[in-house]
Amino acid sequence: MTTATAAQTRLFIDGKWCDADSGQTHAVVNPATEEVVAEVAWGGRAETRRALEAAQRAMPAWMKLTAWDRAKILKKTADLIRERADAIARTMTLEQGKPLVEARGEVINAADTFEWFAEEGKRAYGQVIPNSAPGKRHITLKHPVGVVGAITPWNFPVTLAARKIAPALTAGCTVVCKPAHQTPLCLMQVYQCMEEAGLPAGVANLIVGPPQEIGDEFLENPICRKISFTGSTAVGKHLMRGCAEQVKRVSLELGGHAPFIVFPDADPEAGAKVAVTGKFRNNGQVCIAPSRFYVHKDVQKKFTEAAVELTKSLKMGNGLDAGVEVGPMIEKRALQKTMELVEDARKTGAKVLTGGKHSDRFPKGFFFEPTVVSGLSPDARMMTEEPFAPVMPLLEFNNIDDVIRAANNTRYGLAAYVFTNDLSIAWRMAEGIEAGIIGINDPVPAAVQCPFGGMKESGLGRELAHEGMEAYLETKYVSFKLRDA
Repeated sequence: MTTATAAQTRLFIDGKWCDADSGQTHAVVNPATEEVVAEVAWGGRAETRRALEAAQRAMPAWMKLTAWDRAKILKKTADLIRERADAIARTMTLEQGKPLVEARGEVINAADTFEWFAEEGKRAYGQVIPNSAPGKRHITLKHPVGVVGAITPWNFPVTLAARKIAPALTAGCTVVCKPAHQTPLCLMQVYQCMEEAGLPAGVANLIVGPPQEIGDEFLENPICRKISFTGSTAVGKHLMRGCAEQVKRVSLELGGHAPFIVFPDADPEAGAKVAVTGKFRNNGQVCIAPSRFYVHKDVQKKFTEAAVELTKSLKMGNGLDAGVEVGPMIEKRALQKTMELVEDARKTGAKVLTGGKHSDRFPKGFFFEPTVVSGLSPDARMMTEEPFAPVMPLLEFNNIDDVIRAANNTRYGLAAYVFTNDLSIAWRMAEGIEAGIIGINDPVPAAVQCPFGGMKESGLGRELAHEGMEAYLETKYVSFKLRDA
């Protein structure tokens, strides 16, 4: 099954679509209906090992291609993704739940990522270094790090994979990717685009299976020279410890607990609109989603009223239905955790202003009402754990120094948001907040040409931008001793 119109459900190893050795499959479930979308092949360590071996065989020829030749394949991939954006987006909504318009936007973003890195690969520059001794010359060269094991999550199943696959390929690396078992189908369609774009066998492989087994093979197999992971901080720490055994390269994009800070010089109603947009995108299941809303006491009342009304007006439902703005959560476990976080907030004194419960409007599906709460205690779990849920907790502050301390009072440092029209305040916040990504009046700051990553326990390294390609390159220093003339 290799045609783009066929729904692919198998592993992709060494340029061939194949079943798992055991014949075992895994059910992909629609979170809006709880119906099985498809059964996909369910591989393990043996299949992962074969994929790594295929990637190792393919790498010498792939890295010897010119950056221009690799770029042609990546650009063709981008074109095919755009041509099939509607079909891939529909698959994503079926397996992930997000509204179709968000899914399509993600697919187009992934295509842009492939195209941008196709061009960036032509700029993997070395340098000539002035010599300090007569008769010597010094240069640096860029060399691909090797076979990459990429592990991607379910919340942005195509674009987050593209952030790893595209820069790795443009750098001359080969890849084995493990998508989240909840959402493998849309990435399989992207792999079909890569296949039809002319990607040589073994250069990019795809394995769906038990995370522990596949992760252990990545960690223990010396063929895998780098792991790139997006997901929870706990798993990231486990991978980092495992990589130490072989001094394996690792990039980590981990959890977040982003503050959103509203200053009194700005329009509180406009701030509420920006805040609701950022919070409930993808149902709050976004690593950089704002999760603590600090509102200055002078504008708190107006901001709160506007935020509650805007949240109430959001249309919830099946992401395939017209006009839907909030879909279901990914699975029952995520729904249950959200219910527990809200209940814990209630017990510690918080007030639920809207939402706060599993929606009873749908006979099936993991729907949780978009929620706004106020009066949280610092001891509430929602204040320390990454919520990853459609819940907006509102807090009050009085001065800039206090809110900077509050914003930084977390082990996370992925993203932060500031709403202000005062340039001095904007600069102080940009310099004072400990986060890798800061949006000033911008709830969706990610862009392919800009670095993406976190500080503290939110990650290691950067994706996207020039830094995203450098993460897959080693710097080689070469010194020449010339013969005397």
